[in-house]
Amino acid sequence: MIAPRHNWTKEEILEVYNKPLMELLYEAATIHRGHHDPNTVQVSTLLSIKTGGCPEDCGYCPQAARYHTDIEGNDLMSVQQVKAQALRAKASGSSRVCMGAAWRNVKDGPEFDQVLEMVRTINKLDMEVCCTLGMLTENQAKRLAEAGLYAYNHNLDTSEDYYKDVISTRAFEDRLETIDNVRKSNVTVCSGGIIGMGEALEDRAGMLVALASLNPQPESVPINALVAVEGTPMEEMEPISIWEMIRMVATTRIVMPETQVRLSAGRTDMSREGQAMCFFAGANSIFAGDKLLTTPNPDVNEDMEMFKLLGLNPQKPFTKISQPKTVEAEDSEYQSKGEKPKWTRPNHTIDRNEAAKAKAKLITKE
Repeated sequence: MIAPRHNWTKEEILEVYNKPLMELLYEAATIHRGHHDPNTVQVSTLLSIKTGGCPEDCGYCPQAARYHTDIEGNDLMSVQQVKAQALRAKASGSSRVCMGAAWRNVKDGPEFDQVLEMVRTINKLDMEVCCTLGMLTENQAKRLAEAGLYAYNHNLDTSEDYYKDVISTRAFEDRLETIDNVRKSNVTVCSGGIIGMGEALEDRAGMLVALASLNPQPESVPINALVAVEGTPMEEMEPISIWEMIRMVATTRIVMPETQVRLSAGRTDMSREGQAMCFFAGANSIFAGDKLLTTPNPDVNEDMEMFKLLGLNPQKPFTKISQPKTVEAEDSEYQSKGEKPKWTRPNHTIDRNEAAKAKAKLITKE
């Protein structure tokens, strides 16, 4: 077994990424087997509990209110609706439910209280609960931890250098601050990024440097392939090749040996053979279900057929870290503070984001 390193350089990671493919795969697979069961894959179900209307301008996201996409927005789901979805996910083989809300940041109040009740409800079903709700404070992270949250997802998206070419409504530092707030609770961290947004290989390496430098490193790192959605600023981006995804997964596995590497968005365009190579290279987590928040994903039955073909088994819940206890709302130590933190709003514009925004206004007028 290899202890995680926190001092990787961009040059070192690029050297790993660019190795001859067979050498890269062998090294990644060897490290993977030293830290994980190579025949076990963690299965998560991603549920959009509040869709659309987000005030951010992320160039890849169809949920941004300023772009014109075919996404149907919905208000926050009820606790009972979420429980029903979680039970279906559990029956289909998922050990974790990841709840996503299209918010810039968490705001204290009735909606956050409702999310806390969702967390309590799912944890009592003996499933791991993950949330991705935007930026959050230390007190909010501790309230989620009390409710029984297992993981919090907050992707870095890309390198710090390329970040300003993707998003202008928040700063890279906000992502790191939120992850730091999560670390002040007993909630695990899920943080990764997207490849295929026009970034250079140096940016992919830079993102891995940022993730590997965290101490401890994230327990889960999703690697997403951009799904170009019509109406977003990145609608004309060409899909990345399966070889790029395989190299990115293998490099992530080598750089972060103890982390669960999640093969995330973009799987609908990957063959079973391509996904098999990603699993061999160190991916040991997937999202199941026919939708990832708003973009397509393979049907869960297709995934289970693939698992059977490859001899893979779904990971049981709480294999890595024990199940958190749920504290009921009336017994909570941490209460709402009515916080209104000043998260960053950088003063720059991104041409393609502005062009997509202008196009959306024209469509709306018509």
